[in-house]
Amino acid sequence: MAHGKRGDMVVHEEEPYNAEPPPVALAGRRLTDMDAFYSRNHGPIPCLDGPTWRLEVGGLVAHQLDLSVDHLRHRYPEQTLVATLQCAGNRRKGLLQFGDIPGEAPWGAAAISTAEWTGVRLSDLLSDAELHPDAEHVEFLAADIAQGAAPAQPYGSSIPVEKALAGEVLLAWAMNGEPLPAAHGAPVRIVVPGYIGARSVKWVRRIRVLGHPSDNYFQAVAYRLPSAHADTCGAEPDSGVALEAVALNSDILSPDDGACLPAGPVTVSGYALAADAREIARVEVSTDDGRTWRQARLENERSRWAWCHWRLTVDVPPGQVRIVARAWDSLGRTQPESAEQLWNPKGYMNNSCPRVHITAASE
Repeated sequence: MAHGKRGDMVVHEEEPYNAEPPPVALAGRRLTDMDAFYSRNHGPIPCLDGPTWRLEVGGLVAHQLDLSVDHLRHRYPEQTLVATLQCAGNRRKGLLQFGDIPGEAPWGAAAISTAEWTGVRLSDLLSDAELHPDAEHVEFLAADIAQGAAPAQPYGSSIPVEKALAGEVLLAWAMNGEPLPAAHGAPVRIVVPGYIGARSVKWVRRIRVLGHPSDNYFQAVAYRLPSAHADTCGAEPDSGVALEAVALNSDILSPDDGACLPAGPVTVSGYALAADAREIARVEVSTDDGRTWRQARLENERSRWAWCHWRLTVDVPPGQVRIVARAWDSLGRTQPESAEQLWNPKGYMNNSCPRVHITAASE
């Protein structure tokens, strides 16, 4: 099993390793098993020595910090948080029917996973360092080298200082009660709940406080939402909108698209994830192209930063049936109806209502 992953992972790229689990591996699970947790990388996975690892904190601060894992563990109070991470390209496959997206992996419904993260608050480190009044962004630099960047460089990203000072952003050394594996950022990674997974930098080695967003390729050029008519081959830094918070989203994990099932009772299940620290209020399912809807049962505790799973048994008649779902958040907002209106040249942020087509066979 590559990088400790299950054998049926859908591998989009071997090196750098990019893979998602089959949807069934996520269904009904509050926490994702580590061997099923999706993997998104831009360079080879580094293997760092925990005892010798150091974290530098500098930039617009009064006090520079040089910390080891032991320093983190003993200087700051330990925190545990359940949070879902979602790739900005999750559900990209649903956009491909409306236009080609060259150079980007056709992620399905499972470039999303949830873990219980253990570590310390980033805000506690920044409090020790004392931010300069001009501080606007906090940059994270990693140990992995992304050859696909222009030029090749360590992976990096930044978040606004307001988010960095929020108590939910962690430097984590464990997931699901076990030491963080190399494939997920050991010895220490950043976890930014509520933001696209690209901002949760793995193998972090340096934190810099800046007066502007990071000029790293993955902040200044990549992970930006361009216009649908943009020439992405000649895109300039700062073109488009830098992606930060995830959007309200859901998908159907079972049944599979294209499945052949007996007519009659069919259990439909999936996940839903709210945006901006809101909660999922309800999920609805339709089997008649949205003319009528039934409310699904939300199965696990709703959280500010984690998905919830949902389930509903519906009766389907013989023939071709299209199942549609939609999530609503606590402010009464729901998902866009069609993926066509969301198409963009990089295939980011598809949060349209999910659909699966099944064939229901009569006895």
